[in-house]
Amino acid sequence: MVTNDKGIVELKHFILREVCRLAWEDRLTEEEKEKILYQVSPGPKPQYRCCIYKEREIVRGRIRLALGQSPQPDHPSRNVVAVIPAACDDCPIQDYFVSDICRFCLGKACLNSCKFGAIQPGDNKMRIDPNKCKSCGQCAKACPFGAIIHQERPCKKACPVGAISYNEAGVSQIDDSKCIHCGHCIHSCPFGAIGSKIFAVDVIRAIQAGKRVVAMCAPATEGQFGKDIGMASIRSALRKAGFADMVEVGIGGDMTAASEAREWIEARREGRIMTTSCCPAFVSMLRHHFPKIYQENKSATVSPMVAVSRYLKTLDPDTVTVFIGPCIAKKGETLSEFIKDTADYALTYGEIVALLDARGIEIVPVEEDYQEASIYGKCFAGSGGVAAAVMEAMREMGEDTSDIRLTACAGGEECKRTMMLLRAGKLNTDFVEGMICPGGCVGGPSKHQTEALVLKARAELLGKADGRKILENLERYPMDQFSMQRDGGQPKD
Repeated sequence: MVTNDKGIVELKHFILREVCRLAWEDRLTEEEKEKILYQVSPGPKPQYRCCIYKEREIVRGRIRLALGQSPQPDHPSRNVVAVIPAACDDCPIQDYFVSDICRFCLGKACLNSCKFGAIQPGDNKMRIDPNKCKSCGQCAKACPFGAIIHQERPCKKACPVGAISYNEAGVSQIDDSKCIHCGHCIHSCPFGAIGSKIFAVDVIRAIQAGKRVVAMCAPATEGQFGKDIGMASIRSALRKAGFADMVEVGIGGDMTAASEAREWIEARREGRIMTTSCCPAFVSMLRHHFPKIYQENKSATVSPMVAVSRYLKTLDPDTVTVFIGPCIAKKGETLSEFIKDTADYALTYGEIVALLDARGIEIVPVEEDYQEASIYGKCFAGSGGVAAAVMEAMREMGEDTSDIRLTACAGGEECKRTMMLLRAGKLNTDFVEGMICPGGCVGGPSKHQTEALVLKARAELLGKADGRKILENLERYPMDQFSMQRDGGQPKD
């Protein structure tokens, strides 16, 4: 994976690969897991933190995440995003600092502006007491030299819904009642202190138990591994690892587009604005932070992942379905109590690569064509792609879409602003497509390469797809045998 946190990604990959290797070899014992600690930090000198004991404690947390567990055994949580406390202690606790630009001026505007007595003169510049500071920012506004700096923690800054705070010891905490599982905090942390639970070992055990395990690859997959690696190449590698098959989730995009098209047609006649429901982080944002919009405006159609999972379980109820994509929120969707009969597990690209690496399997080009989705279903991965697919399905149903007003918002802040306008009755639109990741799913937090490289390779791969229509394509699937509604299907155990 090519990211700005290359060292952290390599460490996570090594630990996960070793955990997967032990699982494949049926040697995942406490003794073998302990050996990983010494592989990463053999001593006597530390490799990347202050001491080998802290390094090993961090590795223990990462191993627990690799096993799908909370990093702290005494603080279990259902949230798939979690903080490793041992890794989170090097960020400053206070938000505002007096820099060396301070002229120690006579006016002391900063001191006069503070209502909490947090600012006092130091030896050669003003000083902020972090125990008294309330982070109101008035001192920074008052300083004529701009000498007071607001330095927000990277994880907190990346969170679009204010779910991250920190305790007295300076360790970040995630508020589960606010978190939307977008995962944006994970790669923003320069210490690798935030991660997500990984369910690769559960998938390995299902394969070893002889269950029919079927992978479901997100539309964003094409382009993640280069222009020569299409869906057929990934399907071939997964079969070598023991997966019974792989299905392109773009066909779920076609299913979702057809279902939402019917909803949009009805909502349009009623004069009601409707939002899409394909991005689980966006849906979580509505549920947690805009409950009225969640109840009145959100589409009731399931995401493409859930649609494909239900389709596969219609063919064989005992099938274990595994989503593969760039999305952390999909992990939350597999555990959601609000969606019946969703997918069993979700893995990111880095996680599936580690699972394959543990068996010595590479994803290589193959001489085989595989296309299950229309080009519209494939384009669900980009901002505007969902709306374009729904509009196409509406046209195929005989609807005139020429005067429809669309709003596509991508990125947490943009989605939040758009929903605030909708809540205030100031959004001049008919339908809203919401995606929490900038650029859509292709810009997801667990993409395998930089977005620019993905888009370049993706354009070449999508250029080879045929022009099949959405509704004609769906005639091959038993759409009448499973529900496309969020409250349809069977509840999770």
